Formats: sequence, structure tokens, C-alpha cells
Amino acid sequence: MVALQKNILKVAILDLYEGQANEGMRCIRAILAEWGKANEYEIAVDEFNVRQQNAVPSLDYDLYISSGGPGSPLDTIGSDWEKAYFNWLDKLSQWNNKVENFPKKHAFFICHSFQLLCRYYEIGNVCKRKSTSFGVFPVHMMEDGHFEKTFAGLNDPFYCVDSRDFQVIEPNHEKIRQMGGAILAIEKNRPHVPFERAIMSVRFNEYFMGTQFHPEADAIGMSMYLQREDKKKMVIETHGEEKWQSMVEQLMDPGKILWTYSHILPNFLTHAANQLAVY
Repeated sequence: MVALQKNILKVAILDLYEGQANEGMRCIRAILAEWGKANEYEIAVDEFNVRQQNAVPSLDYDLYISSGGPGSPLDTIGSDWEKAYFNWLDKLSQWNNKVENFPKKHAFFICHSFQLLCRYYEIGNVCKRKSTSFGVFPVHMMEDGHFEKTFAGLNDPFYCVDSRDFQVIEPNHEKIRQMGGAILAIEKNRPHVPFERAIMSVRFNEYFMGTQFHPEADAIGMSMYLQREDKKKMVIETHGEEKWQSMVEQLMDPGKILWTYSHILPNFLTHAANQLAVY
């Protein structure tokens, strides 16, 4: 068995933002830096511009984080960048599936990446929402979510930053079970609305998991971002002043986004690093 080089964690970030300005990449970098400092790890990070450069990482990394991104998860079927992305995903799966291969490679998939995997694995209906979901919302755990190590320390429900025009509904439970996966969380219960609740988090298998929402959202940074005059104007024009005010207030609630930020991705890093340290 090959030992993990002491206190060094090699991380690949797959950037799906297509060059568009975003807060997601900044937040992922911040979480990695904060976790490394708190746990006395040196974090060696490489970033891969998937959609503009067809760039994907090799299997030489300890773990992988695949970001959110703009646009439709349905319109890019057959594109060169998707072919490269899913080729990388298949190679990662093949590595993990070979009994003799150690250490195993953990990967986390956020928002757009999550939708792509659900479509690729055919575990649910990826479709357009009736209206955009934007704001801070409760997320409800399913039974398996209560046993998920990455969710350790979260309340039920917990709160997330959600920003999407698409959703995953009508899960194929049999396919998910065959993959060794589980649905971990769904969106808030809305009995007065005649729509199926969307899937908000899935463990695809022992080593891959993802969330429809943004666990990397940094409450303080996001609050400052929303209070910029250009962003404030954009949100108010699109969603109304009440939505803007509500989101700013909820971002600063210590039991909501601050709590989610400090648990999900840090838990993922801790769990993956602990498994790597065995070898």
C-alpha cells in the first residue's frame, strides 16, 4: 500500500463556469484553504477550465470538486467538453471499481455538475423548472441523509443557497440502488403547490456525491456580493425587493448558510482525507 504524503492533499477543481463571473470558485478555494489550515494540511490545488478548454484532470489527485455553472444541463449533450468530462468521470469510476486500486478517489459535484451526473447516470428526470429558484431555502433530509458522513452536524431541515432554472425530479430508485447510491435530501415541502419535490442531494456511490444547491456559498461574501449596487438592482428587478431583503437577512443567520458552509464541504474533505491516510 502506498502512503499518502504526510499532510499534503492534492485537489482538482473542475471549473464549469465557462469563464463567467461567479462566487462559486472563490468560495471553494476559501473552504479548501480554511480546512487545510484548521487540519494542518498543505492543499495543492489545480483548476481545470472544462467548458472553454475541454480540460479535465488526470487520476493523480487525491480528490475532486466539480463546480456549478451557467446555462442548461440539457443543451450541451454531445459537446466536446461533455465528452471529455464524462470520459474523466468514467476513468475515475473504473479506478474506484477495481478492488486492487488504492487509495480510492472521492469526488463532490455541485449544482450544474450534479445535474449532469443525474442525466448521465439516468437516475432522474432533469428538466426546466416552472420558475427560477433563487434564495435561501430549507433542505429536508431523507432517511439516508441522517447517516451521511458529509451531513454530520447538520440540522433537519438545514438551509442552502439555491440558484437554478433546472431540477431533477422523478427519481429512478432502482437504478440508484443498483449504483450503491441513495437520495440524501429533497427540497422544501410545498403541499399547496402541485409539483413533485426536486432531489437536492444524492450519494451516487461510495465515492461520489453531489448537491443541487451550493454548499460552498460563503454567507458573508455572498451578503457583500448581494449588496453591491449592480447586483442589488439585478436581483430586485428579477425577483423583487422582498426577496433581496430576505436573502440578505437569512445569509447572516448563524444557523442557516453559515452552518451549511462550515459543515458539508469540510466534512467531505475530512472523510476523504481520513480514508486516504489509511494507505
